[in-house]
Parts: sequence; C-alpha cells; structure tokens
Amino acid sequence: MSATAEPPITFYRLQGCPFCERVARLLSEYDLDYRSRFVEPMHSDRNVVKRVAGVRTVPVVVDENIGVTMAESANIVSYLESTYGEGEHPDRAAADAGGDD
Repeated sequence: MSATAEPPITFYRLQGCPFCERVARLLSEYDLDYRSRFVEPMHSDRNVVKRVAGVRTVPVVVDENIGVTMAESANIVSYLESTYGEGEHPDRAAADAGGDD
C-alpha cells in the first residue's frame, strides 16, 4: 500500500453546512491534506458517520496523524488550532456561537 494512498485526515461534511464550511476553511488555511466525505442530507441516513464517530451530526474529523476522531465544529476548530495552528484564530469567536447540523 502506498503511503500517499489516503490523506491522513478525513472530513465528514454536508453540502452547504456553515459549520462544515468553517472547518473546511481552517483545514485549507493550515494547508492540511484531507479527504472530504459528503454525508447523506437525511440525518437518519448518516450511518457512516454514526459508525465512525458515534453521532450522526456533522462536521466530523478523523485525524490519523494523532489518532483523533472528533465531532462538533467548535471542538474541531479548537483542536485544529491547538494542533496545527499558531495561536488564536479570528474565526474562533464565530465557532463558539452555536450548534452543529
């Protein structure tokens, strides 16, 4: 198996989800190699996310670099900032302002 077969980060997301877009912006800003997996729009059909993270909400990030699986955009933003960032991110205040889809 090639070391470049899969990016180390898998990002489960929903098309048009603002919480997912916040995470996508941060992944791009930190120039992290990741694979997007778009989930089913119907909450009850998101079985792949349920198997991976134990929840059916998105966003969910699986980071094989560290061995972390995480849900909730505010938690993911905090994790990405503390793991890959260089301090406080201006999008942090927005990340604290509400729940996920």
